Parts: sequence; C-alpha cells; structure tokens
Amino acid sequence: MPASAVHQPLLSWYCANARTLPWRQPGTDAWRILVSEVMLQQTPVSRVLPVYESWVARWPAPPALARDSAGQAVRMWGRLGYPRRALRLHAAAVLIDGQHNGKVPQTYAELRALPGVGDYTAAAVAAFAYRRRAVVLDTNVRRVLGRVFAGVANPDRGVTAAERRLAEQVLPDDGPTAAAWSVAAMELGAVVCTARAPRCADCPISGLCAWRRRGYPAGDNNRPGGQRYAGTDRQCRGRILELLRGSDVPVPRQVVDAVWSTAPQRERALRSLLNDGLVVETSEGALALPDEATSS
Repeated sequence: MPASAVHQPLLSWYCANARTLPWRQPGTDAWRILVSEVMLQQTPVSRVLPVYESWVARWPAPPALARDSAGQAVRMWGRLGYPRRALRLHAAAVLIDGQHNGKVPQTYAELRALPGVGDYTAAAVAAFAYRRRAVVLDTNVRRVLGRVFAGVANPDRGVTAAERRLAEQVLPDDGPTAAAWSVAAMELGAVVCTARAPRCADCPISGLCAWRRRGYPAGDNNRPGGQRYAGTDRQCRGRILELLRGSDVPVPRQVVDAVWSTAPQRERALRSLLNDGLVVETSEGALALPDEATSS
C-alpha cells in the first residue's frame, strides 16, 4: 500500500471531527504550543485544560515566566502530576528569554537544546507552531502507524529505528501538510484508534489497516494496566508539594511530617523532592518551594 493512500482520508476525517482545543486554534503561537506539549506528556487533555489556561494567562510569553520564580511555576502546576515539568518549562523560558530574544526557536536542533525538550516535543513544536516537516512520534501516532502499516496492536516501549523509518516514509513531503497529517494521526489515536477499545467502525482508514486484515492479533507488546497511585512515593510527594503550594512562607518540618504517617517513606519522598529541586530547605530547617526559602 502506498503511504499516500492514507493521507487524504485521514486529513478529511480530521477536518470534520477534530476536537476544539485552545492550542489548536489558528494563530496560536509557539510558546502556547510548547506549554501544551509539555503539559500533555502522560496527562489527559481534561486535566491539562484548566492548568494550561491559567498558565498562559499569567505567563503569555517566555519572558513573563522567566521573570517569575521557579517556585511560582511549581505552584501554578497544581495537581497536574510530574511537577519536574514545571521546573523544566521555567528553565526553558529563562533560556529562551536570554538566548532567543524571548521567542521560542524554530529549528529542531534549537528546540531540542531547551531544558526538558526531547525528540517528540521538539518535533511537535517545529511542526505545529512553524509548519515544518518533522517526524512527530507520540504514543498515539505510533499506535496508528503500527496498526495500519505493520499490523501490530501496540508499539514497543521505545521508538525503534524501523518505526522512525516508517514514519519518515509516510510523512507528506510538504511542511504544512506534514504537520496536518501528524496532528490528524495523533487525534485518530487519541479518540478512535485507542489502545484498549478501538472504534474501527468509525475509522476513516480501517479499510487500509493491516492489523484489521490480520484479525486484530494481540501480539506480545501489549502494555500492562495503569500503575497504582494510592500509597506510593508519588502520592507522598504530591501531599508534600500540595502543602507547600498552599503556603506563602516556608513550612516548619513538623508540619510537613504530619501529612504522611509512614516516616521512612516520607523521608524518601522528601529526599527525592529536594534532589529534584522541587523543594528547598531553609537554614532553620523549614521547607519551601524553590526561590521561596526565606522567612517572613
């Protein structure tokens, strides 16, 4: 099957069925797209939307965030999860402000050099903000390509060389069309060609799908169920951060200790927060968000 056979059906489907999301609106600048891509990593759209709106309202451009503290970035991140992303966005804003005149750079190499920006995010910003031809490989795109062209249920954990070659071959040559194709494949994977309950009857390219022709083989690369959260170090870290986000002054250690009863786990979680730079300790032993470790 020629790769071009899937282009028009999928692009037409996307035009008629795409969700209305703020970072997809015409004229959305590269900063907002970068913020959305970082927030959407391992996080559902429904959880991202309110945090995204508050974030770009307060910091509509990188210099605004760069002038604020890293602690405020962590505070605004709220309960979005994986809060190191907030620190990385702040560090990226500082670098953009200092080295790129406050504008998000356009090339993949420059984007890749920003703190916390990996291959996927750099390609996504280059494609969606600047309409460049870039191979955008998130889990949804990988699933769609794997099912349609390779006949496998779900992608491996890491991107393989074969996957990247396939994505490059399938990608349209024209930059704007390639960007539209990438976001359309991403949308299809998010709402139709899902991991656990694909809706093949609603898929515009189901007639071209190798996985469907093969009878939907499960394969040996199915992902396990979601990780539990209750009682984990992640939950403990979240409790500590929630306490500190709610205070404008450093919090005494005994108050922090009260949020989690299991001392060894609490100490382990706190040590990891300190090591990650998400929490700092004052000279008096109190705890605070970064850049906020001063008594008042």
